[in-house]
Amino acid sequence: MSQKKQMEEYMKQVEAFVEEVKKSTGLPIVPDQRSGAALWFDQRELSIRYTISVERIRKFFEGLAEGKVYATKCKQCGATYFPPQADCPKCRRGDMEWIEITGEGELLTYTVIYTKPASFAHYPDYTVGIARFPQGVNVLAWVRETDLRKLRVGMKVRLEVVRRQPENYLTYELVPVDEQD
Repeated sequence: MSQKKQMEEYMKQVEAFVEEVKKSTGLPIVPDQRSGAALWFDQRELSIRYTISVERIRKFFEGLAEGKVYATKCKQCGATYFPPQADCPKCRRGDMEWIEITGEGELLTYTVIYTKPASFAHYPDYTVGIARFPQGVNVLAWVRETDLRKLRVGMKVRLEVVRRQPENYLTYELVPVDEQD
């Protein structure tokens, strides 16, 4: 059974439970299975399509097309941001410069994603990690390694721009650096 079908079956069970709770209490408030905390169960399904302006961070996307990944650095206070910011959240200035994220980063943590959001359900399980790069930024990205025995916190990684299918989007991945290089 596909993950999507499993989720649909699970949601049917949850919805039946919520209906019973609503009949007895008049409210769609159910206990969290782990903590017991009260949760409001909203039965509206959201499907969102949107457009947002990326004009002030366009260089980031142009960089991906050139095989580069950029961060921003505030010229006023020196704070560095990834994903890039058009304005500095720290000092609230808009005077930012672009810096390319280069070199080797250090893998700080990683995890395998088994339960995916609906928009990623068509992918097999995948690994995401966070790596710290010499430019002072942490980057969250998919890790290009399926054998978890080959991954370890502290290992060296580099960023590589890739075209992810089937969406045909340019994105970036963390790629373990072969220690024999």
